[in-house]
Amino acid sequence: MNISLTPQLEKLVKNKVESGHYGSASEVIREALRLLVERDRRQSVRIDELRAEIKKGLDSGEPTPLNIKAIKTHGRKRLNAQKK
Repeated sequence: MNISLTPQLEKLVKNKVESGHYGSASEVIREALRLLVERDRRQSVRIDELRAEIKKGLDSGEPTPLNIKAIKTHGRKRLNAQKK
């Protein structure tokens, strides 16, 4: 398989090989592809987790309005209790 790289990417690959961390340009590309596969897998897991949380929220029942004043009062009481 032949691939074309932008000059910036070609320089990056060459620098990685010259650094001694990789033995060849092919090793650099294989590592980059492994990282891409891992990133895609993690993203898929995160999306599945988000979907599960959304479903959990939708299944939790009817929404209730927030009482901002009560939330602030409760938070202030907790902060004051921690200061003591």
